Amino acid sequence: MHFHAVIRIDGPDGPETAPPSWATVDLLADAIRGAAAHSYTSVSVPATEDQPARTFPWGTQLDVRPVKAFGDGSDITEQAVASYVAKYATKAAENTGTLDRRIGELSELDRHQVPDHTRRLIEACKQLDPLYPDRRLWAWAHMLGFRGHFSSKSRRYSTTLGTLRQARADYRAVQEHAALALDDREPDTVLVLADWQYAGHGHTPGESVLAATIARDLQLNRENAREPLRAQLTDERAW
Repeated sequence: MHFHAVIRIDGPDGPETAPPSWATVDLLADAIRGAAAHSYTSVSVPATEDQPARTFPWGTQLDVRPVKAFGDGSDITEQAVASYVAKYATKAAENTGTLDRRIGELSELDRHQVPDHTRRLIEACKQLDPLYPDRRLWAWAHMLGFRGHFSSKSRRYSTTLGTLRQARADYRAVQEHAALALDDREPDTVLVLADWQYAGHGHTPGESVLAATIARDLQLNRENAREPLRAQLTDERAW
């Protein structure tokens, strides 16, 4: 497991203002290294049944590099970071060979030929689910036990997803406005385009013949089924 974070220092009024003069890149890098080495960067899992208590700390590997607007090939640039985030934003658990829906039983792994590594992770979710019911590991086994978001961010640093969706909607609206030559219309005007045509009703001639044939066959079958009953009733009355 590894973790990526883009960290920056803003001014007192948010990202639109410059940071104080003492907030240098080196100071921020030292702060990150100090935080990673601190004892609170770990997760404790309580003991349960035959499973002992465990503590999962971060490893020793730490790579802190400044993000620059332009680089000489060896630097991390804004464009490279954006591409990397886009890669993980569009990557799902299905890329590992797991299913794209919840798993009902382990036999589904055989039918869908799930790879061995992914299978072991899913089976671990199944085994640990009764020990840690609050984690809902089996319900999210198709996500390899993870049920959160792939990314998190600060509103002060960036923006909200609602704002981004609205920006995309406005952009597409401007495109459609130009494509449909609606420049002379008021922006609040709602233009409804509809084209209704009568398509007909009932059966086609061929379907009508087929339906009539089926109706006659059903009627004939009913008549044939009644004949033995009539004969039986006649015999009983005669007796």
